[in-house]
Amino acid sequence: MLKPILSLLLPLLAWMSSFTEPVPQPSTAAADPAWVKQVGAKTTPSSKTIFAAGKYGAVADGKTLNTQAIQKAIDAAAKKGGIVTFAPGEYLTGSIFLKKGVTLQLDKGVTLLGSQDLKDYPELPSRVAGVEMVWPAGLINILDQDNVAITGQGTVDGQGKPFWDNYWSMRKDYDAKGLRWIIDYDAKRPRTLIVANSSNVSLKGITLQRAGFWTVHILYSKNVTADGLIVRNNVGGHGPSTDGIDIDSSSYVLVQNCDIDCNDDNFCLKAGRDSDGLRVNRPTEYVIIQNCVAGAGGGLFTCGSETSGGIRHIIARGLKAKGTKCGIRLKSATNRGGIVEDILVEDIEMEAVRVPIIMTMNWNPTYSYSALPAGYTENTLPEHWKKMLATVSPEQGTPHFRNVTIRNLRATAADEAISAEGLPTSVLENFTLENIMITSAKAGKIDHAKGWSVKGLTITAQNQEPIAVQNSASMNF
Repeated sequence: MLKPILSLLLPLLAWMSSFTEPVPQPSTAAADPAWVKQVGAKTTPSSKTIFAAGKYGAVADGKTLNTQAIQKAIDAAAKKGGIVTFAPGEYLTGSIFLKKGVTLQLDKGVTLLGSQDLKDYPELPSRVAGVEMVWPAGLINILDQDNVAITGQGTVDGQGKPFWDNYWSMRKDYDAKGLRWIIDYDAKRPRTLIVANSSNVSLKGITLQRAGFWTVHILYSKNVTADGLIVRNNVGGHGPSTDGIDIDSSSYVLVQNCDIDCNDDNFCLKAGRDSDGLRVNRPTEYVIIQNCVAGAGGGLFTCGSETSGGIRHIIARGLKAKGTKCGIRLKSATNRGGIVEDILVEDIEMEAVRVPIIMTMNWNPTYSYSALPAGYTENTLPEHWKKMLATVSPEQGTPHFRNVTIRNLRATAADEAISAEGLPTSVLENFTLENIMITSAKAGKIDHAKGWSVKGLTITAQNQEPIAVQNSASMNF
């Protein structure tokens, strides 16, 4: 059983408490699996023809609703390919839809302001938090397209506060009725940028802030690049479920050089929820997240809790976090199913992250498990309620976490170094922890695990108690 280090040399402690040294560089290409060369957009729009939104009636006063004018510019550019541009200023808009061969260029000094009226976001079939249902379109939509780009140093401001306030108002009522599990699906809020059923999409350089709901949602898509995005969702409040980048049942995705401050998971991989996610059964796979930074948020790097279709073949490297709630986070629930496997997380630096390494298969029960209170008739319920209430057998619903490697990690000022909890019926299997240094209030626990290889793990716990390893076997410390 691992014992915490009670004391270290003063120079070493000083080194651990600082973040002045650079994060170790990501592994070289020679060490990467072959699939790494296939990630990201493989084509970008080539036409340099300019389509100025102002010529199609867009007004940069921050008050005029420009949805139709901007869409006209996009549609014109789509006929032969081209770049939609804007003069400096603020452009109020509802949902706009990008098309094949179009680049939306938001230069410095240009801001797209999201309408705060939900009617400006038409309802369309989509998937929300792991369940397919009708939901408001996003502010910027790339749906069923190929070869599309968004570039520039401009800003997309979702102006999400009215949607946040509505959620919290509804949440109070739903909680009182025992409906915590469905409020997130009934309180409709627009996402800021959606890429769905699309390929060869490049998102580069822009700032996105104050999302009404998730910020960047990459759904059922392949060969997508998100490079140099900045997300600032805690401007003027703390919006619920304002995830940074969600990669959802998608493949060959590259996320790099991004900086996210939000109020939920920062960089998150998802693959469907419960019965509906098991029906779709589409994994998230072949994803690289590298050279990124997280501030406030629920998790620096998160897999789940929507794991039903499986999450596999993932590399996360060269990441930093300061003040994030959790660091490396694997989460699911016992009605969700799916396998999380072949995950490599390396070259990570964290400061004041509460729990640097955390895993659970029984996450947030009041949200994860659906139960219909008395007084409701099931056959009159909305379709998405029925999907949430559909029974999942234990065989289908038990998730599995296996073949995960975490190495070259340094964390300071944590509350708990490691919190890893498997299930009696699904242990945390074949994990490798290597070259990890954590200072924390307590060391933490590992429960229901098997076949772990631990090398160079140094935990300095203030309470001087060891990691509690329980119900585990073949643990090589």
